[in-house]
Amino acid sequence: MVLANTQLTSTLLGTRCPCGGTHLPQDHWQAAEGMPDNPADMINDLMRMGLYKPEVLELAQTLTTIEMKEALLLQQIGGGNPERENFCRELIREAGGLDQVLAAAFGVNATEFFSNTIRSGDFSRREFIKRVVVAGALIAAGSCGQQQSTNSPVEASPNASTPTNLEKKDLAIGFIPITCATPIVMSEPLGFYEKYGLNVTVKKLASWAAVRDSAIAGELDAYHMLSPMPIAITLGLGSASFPIKLASIENINGQAITVALKHKDTVKEAKDFKGFKIGVPFPFSMHNLLIRYYLAEGGLDPDKDVQISPVPPPDSVAKMTAGELDAMLMPDPFNQRAVFEKVGFIHMLTKDLWNGHPCCAFAASQQWIDTNPNTFRAVNKAIIDAAVYADNPSNRESVAQALIERKYLNQPLPVVQAVLTGKFEDGLGNTKDVPDRIGFDPYPWKSFSKWISSQLVRWELMPKDKANYDTIAQDIFLTDVAAELQKELGQTPPAEAERVEKLIYGSFDPKNPTAYIEEQVKRLQR
Repeated sequence: MVLANTQLTSTLLGTRCPCGGTHLPQDHWQAAEGMPDNPADMINDLMRMGLYKPEVLELAQTLTTIEMKEALLLQQIGGGNPERENFCRELIREAGGLDQVLAAAFGVNATEFFSNTIRSGDFSRREFIKRVVVAGALIAAGSCGQQQSTNSPVEASPNASTPTNLEKKDLAIGFIPITCATPIVMSEPLGFYEKYGLNVTVKKLASWAAVRDSAIAGELDAYHMLSPMPIAITLGLGSASFPIKLASIENINGQAITVALKHKDTVKEAKDFKGFKIGVPFPFSMHNLLIRYYLAEGGLDPDKDVQISPVPPPDSVAKMTAGELDAMLMPDPFNQRAVFEKVGFIHMLTKDLWNGHPCCAFAASQQWIDTNPNTFRAVNKAIIDAAVYADNPSNRESVAQALIERKYLNQPLPVVQAVLTGKFEDGLGNTKDVPDRIGFDPYPWKSFSKWISSQLVRWELMPKDKANYDTIAQDIFLTDVAAELQKELGQTPPAEAERVEKLIYGSFDPKNPTAYIEEQVKRLQR
């Protein structure tokens, strides 16, 4: 069964697939992998990309049978060209039938939306039509995805130029699925890597220990790391010594102290955490250092009065649900996810402990940088560019849409939106509006390095004889390189490399970290 008016149906797709039968079928399925699971979201995304026109919603109203769906698919891909139509039929056959094509597009929602005919009501009819048309667009989108919208975010920095003489263009970067990784992750779907001549695949890793071990083994090109990790790995703290450089900061703020909901009536301040099992993502993390800072200032000994344990962020909500954690200081979106699942409440945002504190970073080994100096500058530049784009509040919604995909954060959109926009529920019945809950400032202040090192010494995670604060900051934090790249992008980095850091319980002077530690220990007697 075919549609009679081919002139009308030729307008169904805004961009016709040039596929003439030269691609392998799996190329098309891979192209569809990153699309939203929700069909309505997918059609809206494709329309924003300009891949097809709004009139399609009206033109598709008569598509109520499986034969008509197949006719739509064949005519839009084939356009009257028998070879293209045969290629489309081969794809359908390869997938095991049109139902399998639809299942590939919509996953578990395929049966819900395609096993029955259109139901009554404008809403259901409209949603059904959207889903039919998306199936017809899948193959075309796979071949035409390289075409950019005029509003593409990669046009955000007109002063940027595509680097030349890249030693390597195909890269793999490891990441943990948290919002702290936003600039690294979003640069793949939003085209920032491509803008700088790179073909980057981001690889999801299970834990920070896996990131560390992969980096030492040289398994990937570069990494999303916690800010203290390049210091720890370079100095051999908790692992073999392996030189790692912190190239740029991924995010500032963006963490929270979350408490199990069963404690909502008893936890008001730090001293109320006594006896708690508390999760942090890794010993060498801002999370571990900040929770210790908070507890110590509240009168508790973090090594005696509570039990602090490393927990991979993706496991944190499940462990709290199972009663294995009373509290956690985790990266988002898992604090918000605990609220979403009604198992925890947000006790405090870490920005309230130290507004502007670093969390995660982009890092690479010294060996890799030495081998690929031009490529290193290009990828760091792409991430710095993306960070500034993500820091713009007007871009947060689109960034959230990019992050939620299964191969990236794999989180509900409302959870990621709550973190990025700062409009969130705290789990205690309060609606908060904190626009700077998370920020993306790529500049790696050397004072960050010195505070981190001071706290590693304070909590005996670093021997005092390794604590050469100036050398660590100079050798591991590539502040000068980041500033240079920011200037090339038309940004204005700070003129200074370090600053006095203002925390909730006093200021940190990077000129004298040793005095800072001594004052903390003397005042708190721990």
